[in-house]
Amino acid sequence: MKNIFIALIIGMGIPLLLTSCQNSPESKKHRVLLDSDANNELDDQHAMAYLFFNGDVFDVVGITVNTTRNGGNIEGHYKEARRVMDLCNVYESMPLFRGADASFEEIRPNLDKATYDGSEAVDFIIEEAHKKADEKLILLPVGKLTNIALALEKDPSIASKVRIVWLGSNYPYAGEYNQDNDEGSLNYILNVDVPFEIVLVRGGKLTGTAAVSSNRAEINSIMPGKGPLANKKVIGRHGDSFDRFGDYSVSLYNNIQTYDEAGTRPLYDMAAIAIIKDPSWAETKEIPAPLLVDGEWEERPDNPRKIIIWENFNKEAIMGDFFDRMENYVLVTP
Repeated sequence: MKNIFIALIIGMGIPLLLTSCQNSPESKKHRVLLDSDANNELDDQHAMAYLFFNGDVFDVVGITVNTTRNGGNIEGHYKEARRVMDLCNVYESMPLFRGADASFEEIRPNLDKATYDGSEAVDFIIEEAHKKADEKLILLPVGKLTNIALALEKDPSIASKVRIVWLGSNYPYAGEYNQDNDEGSLNYILNVDVPFEIVLVRGGKLTGTAAVSSNRAEINSIMPGKGPLANKKVIGRHGDSFDRFGDYSVSLYNNIQTYDEAGTRPLYDMAAIAIIKDPSWAETKEIPAPLLVDGEWEERPDNPRKIIIWENFNKEAIMGDFFDRMENYVLVTP
């Protein structure tokens, strides 16, 4: 009954201050490995902070990064991930690994070599997947799927040990940034027998994570001073120094191109973490796994291999919980 009451409160958009009580002592934390193109825009950074501030819900085994078209090479993404980890006081206790610069098909022939593009991240994913645990390791890629596909190709046995929850795709519509950055990796996973869930983006529509957004006025009002005091000051992506994530959030919003006069920008990636925390904050549907053919979705209605899609996100509940956790944070522990 208590869990139902809490869900109702959150669903009404009312901040829940006693966040440390959301999980009972008997509850098990979700083991999560976040795979991010951290320097792409600003949703990755907010997703990381939200994940780190839900330490009573998630056991974060580590962070891997990859390269997409924006944000520079792998070093740029690595450095941005480290900035956020430093601001959240988790870098010293949590591994961070460089992943793929190139695409799945470009790297695939090199998997038998000792080192290759992305090998640090791929080996880490495989290692964590094989660790004994009561729950499958949740792989949470919020960029391209290259690192995940490479790990499955190198060690197919991990397919039964992981649950992939990917932020990407405008399905059933064509196009989407994460999808377009490495279509080959997506098609590979669609043809592998592995639990696969797509947290839909659907840019410009109310049914995807594109609708889970904030704007400059809201961020400037709520975020200053939020988060723990960092152990050391961090130089931000756009300059200046910061010692709390909330202040860096303001800088990110103030220095990025937005979609309207209000300075609105979606927090796509953060929503993917939110629905793992509380699945009632979106709707799910099981479908036969389709395939991407020349950038267009091709349905395979007779395909016995099924996937799950997430859509129709509860923006009020998700954003309410996000802002609550920025103040009432519970840091992840090693």
